[in-house]
Amino acid sequence: MIPKALIKRISFLFFVTLFALSANTPLLAQRKKTAAPEQRSVEARLREAEFFFTEAQKYFILEDYAKALVYFQRVAELNPTNATVHYKIAEILSKSAKDEDLINASQSIATALKYEKHNKYFYLLASKIYSALGEFGKATNALESMLKEVNGTEDYLYDLAALYLYDKKEDEALKVYDRAENFMGVDEVSSLQKQRIYLERGNVEKAIAEGEKLIDAFPDEERYLLGFAETLSRNGQNQKAIGYVEKFISDHPDAGSAKMMLAGFYRDNGQEQKSREYVLQVFDDPSVELSSKVLMMGVYASTLSSSKNKNDNALVSFTLELFKKLESNYPEDPSVHLVGGDLYMSLERNNEALQQYSKAVRSGAVSFDAWQNLMILESEAMQIDSLIKHSEQALEIFPNQAMAFYFNGFGYLSKKKYREGAYALEQAKRLSSSNPAFVSELNSMLGDAYQGSKEYAKSNLAYEDALSHNPNNDIVLNNYSYYLALRKENLDKADKMSALLVKLFPENGSYLDTRAWVLYAQEKYKEARKVIEKAISGGQVSPTHLEHYGDILFKLGEVDEAVEQWQKAKQTGGDNIALDKKINDRKLN
Repeated sequence: MIPKALIKRISFLFFVTLFALSANTPLLAQRKKTAAPEQRSVEARLREAEFFFTEAQKYFILEDYAKALVYFQRVAELNPTNATVHYKIAEILSKSAKDEDLINASQSIATALKYEKHNKYFYLLASKIYSALGEFGKATNALESMLKEVNGTEDYLYDLAALYLYDKKEDEALKVYDRAENFMGVDEVSSLQKQRIYLERGNVEKAIAEGEKLIDAFPDEERYLLGFAETLSRNGQNQKAIGYVEKFISDHPDAGSAKMMLAGFYRDNGQEQKSREYVLQVFDDPSVELSSKVLMMGVYASTLSSSKNKNDNALVSFTLELFKKLESNYPEDPSVHLVGGDLYMSLERNNEALQQYSKAVRSGAVSFDAWQNLMILESEAMQIDSLIKHSEQALEIFPNQAMAFYFNGFGYLSKKKYREGAYALEQAKRLSSSNPAFVSELNSMLGDAYQGSKEYAKSNLAYEDALSHNPNNDIVLNNYSYYLALRKENLDKADKMSALLVKLFPENGSYLDTRAWVLYAQEKYKEARKVIEKAISGGQVSPTHLEHYGDILFKLGEVDEAVEQWQKAKQTGGDNIALDKKINDRKLN
């Protein structure tokens, strides 16, 4: 059922159309009571045309363009000199993307213009159709004809200029922009386009003249001044740019964006003190958008990442002062705390950086960088409970971020919740197939996780996958060979891996301990003793090293010496039931 409003609209269009048809066909006006047979035939044909036109309009309004086209074409057959009908046919055909339809549309609009030369919409549609066909010459001719034939269409000079630019006729475009200025005065569109053309041609002088003309015409428009100053700066005229901006600020003391630009110019010019004066004014100005202040804060934060600037106490102090202003004025904005975290990370003040990133996520930061940096810092600080909590919150917001799964897995692995850790790491691996190095690291961790959950086959497979990417991965070589020795499984492989490990890292106490333990599992006690004693002589001795040394000595029949080493292990922090039992029973369990 057609809505009442639509019925009213169709009825209105019927009367409008009837008028249009009547205007194009004087035979309908003031009919005589008696008419010749030929005239009656014409009148009947026109009445039929009126009916079909009304039907066509109805379907056009309902957006059933196929039916509308059929009826309009029938009208054209009955009344071929009616310009409006040909326009409507062209309008429907122009909606198609097919070249054939567009060509037919161009023919229909040409016919419409043959019978009606004073309707701007006809010319505009013609220009649109020709442009779609890539016939920019015809498109510009259509608009030129419209400007000549239809009064009050000068606003379309900008469209005409744009068409000339599409047709790569820049000289013609410049002339049209001049015509537009002569009629409507200096305007942003024409001025900026002319500047662009002149700059592309290398005519900096004319481009600058256009910029000056624009800011002279609009002396209070800050964005015109900023665009002009930027053009000057890009073309090596910093001092001239500074002069214009200084004058604008003198006339407009509250121009925050101009002050920000001037601060940048001074900084680029080596006038750091002047720059900082304006930066402070900008940060105190509530009219300047926060995003601009954060952007400037980010520039200073990244500057401090170099060791030279990090030791510039005046620069560090000034940057921190800026941040304190931001934090004081916008305490709840996540972007402020995000840039604060970046600042403190640049200064290697990780505790303060962690606090800022934490505030950023609590304030609703939508950037994954904030979450990732927070998780990095928490993992480094071994704040495992917070790491697990934040990684799970991050996964609710960013369910396809591999790094969020990675940190979640790292957290659970650290808490010895091996199954939860393995699940998270597997998800990280699934999302990281395009990063082989990262997948190798994940496989290394998965080997540890599956070892912890006693899924040994999966553990071995994960370690093997990690080594396939990097056969000299020392962490994998160490853990894989050690766990095989603990399980007394595939000791030949453990022997080869641990031998390679100490070859690559001959002074590493932990790796020497692993090598000794593999030899111990192979019952090569004398060789194991030499290796463990080398590990202990290196100075970095752990309770595990001493306990292992005691086990080896016991196997060699040196019970008193073994007990002595077990006692040293306990005294240096070894705390397990098995160790106590060894000491008390003076033997291995």
